[in-house]
Amino acid sequence: MKYIENKLGRQLILILVIIFDIVLVTVGFILPNLLTPIFESTVYNALKSPLDMIGSNLEGSSISNDIAYLYVVDGKIYTSNNYTKIVNIDKRELLTKLDMEYGNFEYKNKTYYYYVSEDDTAMKVSVTNEKFLSKLRGEFMVSVISLFLLAFLLIALIIFFWSTMVVKKIEKLKSKIDNIDNDNFNHKLNFKADDEIKSLEKSIEDMRLSLKLQEEYKNNMYQNISHDFKTPLTVIKSYVEAVEDGIEDKDDALKVIKEQTDKLEKKVYSLLYLNKLDYLSDKKNETNSVIDISEVINASIDKFKYQRKDVKFTASIDNSKFIGTFDLWETIIDNILNNFIRYAKKEIKITVKNNKLTLFNDGPNIDNDMIEDIFNPFKKGIKGQFGLGLSIVKKTLNLLNYDISIENSKKGVSFIIKKRAKGK
Repeated sequence: MKYIENKLGRQLILILVIIFDIVLVTVGFILPNLLTPIFESTVYNALKSPLDMIGSNLEGSSISNDIAYLYVVDGKIYTSNNYTKIVNIDKRELLTKLDMEYGNFEYKNKTYYYYVSEDDTAMKVSVTNEKFLSKLRGEFMVSVISLFLLAFLLIALIIFFWSTMVVKKIEKLKSKIDNIDNDNFNHKLNFKADDEIKSLEKSIEDMRLSLKLQEEYKNNMYQNISHDFKTPLTVIKSYVEAVEDGIEDKDDALKVIKEQTDKLEKKVYSLLYLNKLDYLSDKKNETNSVIDISEVINASIDKFKYQRKDVKFTASIDNSKFIGTFDLWETIIDNILNNFIRYAKKEIKITVKNNKLTLFNDGPNIDNDMIEDIFNPFKKGIKGQFGLGLSIVKKTLNLLNYDISIENSKKGVSFIIKKRAKGK
């Protein structure tokens, strides 16, 4: 946690230093140059304002420490007592530089600013040097930088408190992740702000619950696999011992052992096939081919119709082009039909229309509470039986980007397969 805090703290300090440098350069160098016309306009306003009060009594007086004044009447020039201090130029020569109402001129590498007010009786002139402009600029910069420093301090404090709260939230999330498999840990985090961190916390909680369910599911599956494998092995062992003890006929025992071995073989094949699907899920290009589903359906019907001669198999096929391979669809349909022949009374019907595959049997309805879990491996189903067949169906369809749903009707049960909508 200290690592997180220190790392984020260093990053935050670096960001603040960069921001400070950028703003300081902008305020200290770029902004003053951009505002030079405004400063000059302020200088001219300062030069203009007192001219109405200027008269011939300028000798020995100074209206402003930064501005010198001249009053010209009847060929005589009166100046304020600070004239020589501010303007290093002869007063008569100065008058020759004044060619506009206001402006500036260069003299001996110095810039002077002036403003002229003239009527029929006299000429009034105010003049200052570049130091006055620098003084205005300096006063402005002191004010701006002071405000900038105050604003920066307030922003830094706000960011500091905000980042502290973010770091604490991240620390809580890290603790939650570190204890994601610890049921004794308090995983409930009440983040009030509805932001990305809260969304992340929700995603982590969803992941934790999903992992917990997967763990429970895996443990349950292992228990069921153990139970499902133990029963035929126990039967085989019992018959072997019975033959050895001479209390069971050898041929009868071999028949039973073969039946139980076939069951074990099917279960092992199913488990291997589930692992194969995990491998194929990483190789989508192997499941992008298109097949004629009617060939698969007819082949599957031929295999199962002799197992239940009392059941009528029918097929109605319209559009028969489906994505996938023959082997994958054979596995899907065979596992569904293998389920159907256990429960069908008189009819199993397969319909393909509008890119939808419907498999129907007239057996008993499936409990609505069981429908959600019927595709889970080793979930106890109708008549208390376990199995992997429907789980293989679901997983294979997911690989091919198809969905399957179950609908109960008055006459039986339908398994409906259709292409998954884009974006799901």
